[in-house]
Amino acid sequence: IWFSILALNHSSSTHVAAKETQPPVTNLSVSVENLCTVIWTWNPPEGASPNCSLWYFSHFGDKQDKKLAPETRRSKEVPLNEKICLQVGSQCSTNESEKPSILVEKCISPPEGDPESAVTELQCIWHNLSYMKCSWLPGRNTSPDTNYTLYYWHRSLEKIRQCEEIYKEGQYFGCSFDLTKVKDSSFEQHSVQIMVKDYAGKIKPSFNIVPLTSRVKPDPPHIKNLSFHNGDLHVQWENPQNFISRCLFYEVEVNNSQTDAHNVFSVQEAKCQNPEFERNVENTSCFMVPGVLPDTLNTVRIRVKTNKLCYEDDKLWSNWSQEMSIGKKRNSTLYIIMLLIVPVIVAGAIIVLLLYLKRLKIIIFPPIPDPGKIFKEMFGDQNDDTLHWKKYDIYEKQTKEETDSVVLIENLKKASQ
Repeated sequence: IWFSILALNHSSSTHVAAKETQPPVTNLSVSVENLCTVIWTWNPPEGASPNCSLWYFSHFGDKQDKKLAPETRRSKEVPLNEKICLQVGSQCSTNESEKPSILVEKCISPPEGDPESAVTELQCIWHNLSYMKCSWLPGRNTSPDTNYTLYYWHRSLEKIRQCEEIYKEGQYFGCSFDLTKVKDSSFEQHSVQIMVKDYAGKIKPSFNIVPLTSRVKPDPPHIKNLSFHNGDLHVQWENPQNFISRCLFYEVEVNNSQTDAHNVFSVQEAKCQNPEFERNVENTSCFMVPGVLPDTLNTVRIRVKTNKLCYEDDKLWSNWSQEMSIGKKRNSTLYIIMLLIVPVIVAGAIIVLLLYLKRLKIIIFPPIPDPGKIFKEMFGDQNDDTLHWKKYDIYEKQTKEETDSVVLIENLKKASQ
């Protein structure tokens, strides 16, 4: 009995040891397809038990994306700007608790070159599901006369394409290429592989992976109609092409010219409920803005972005649409006329008041004659009769001059009227 128990224990321990010492995979190799598709392949382990249904456990060097599958192949789209490694082991079941064989690792390194020569801030935006626009900054150790080129690939293409029109905007370089064929397939699981380098091969290539469910920027919508209905402003617009309304999120901005109010309304579900709007118009949305005064001028504009119902990224707003206005603008003609006339009236009133005060001063405080001058003329030189009569009565002369002055001013005033 003890011999049987010992034999059973020895058999069990041998079976466990066999599980723990499952042979490793062989001929693990790595290669790159397209621009950024890294592929690992391997052969089954040598000396594996014929009763073992082989499964392969694999994960990347950061122990992420663990996978247990019977295929002897694994691929990953990854920008080759850094080293990436895959570890693979074999086991006889799908039990995750089972310890796999010794893991075999295979790595692939990025292209050689000076890291400071590689372009920076490489990013791409898919504009209105029609074309993709990529931009980048030159590397630090790069000659100013470097001729850049951009290559791209996605699953709808038979081979790698080159972007032809490289341009420069400020400090940034860029290139745009058509990307309309992708939307005809299930682009939700697609991405675009990007590589930027120079013609001479002096800089280190830079890579980027752009998922087609992110970095999407719609065109601005087109406002079709504005109308007042029961104290509310109804706005109708046409969505950008290539999108359906349920995949978009809107912002409607209304500016009032009289109150200088600036209101922005977020619109998640835009339905047309106004009977005055066109019925059965494809790709058209509506929104009702409450509490808008019809007797003032209201200016409306709209922008849009993708939502997470259809896309992963919801941060790229479109440009604002062209503005459209409705209502009455306050008449500023009378206001301008008043601004011009009031200062003239005030200035004229001040002049008249000064003249009136001067005349009133003469009447209330008449000039007092100088007795010394009178006696001097009476007892002075009597030979010059003309001089004597000119200076005879100072009081009468001064009074006459003041009176004549007042009369002259009054005549000028009447003439101006």
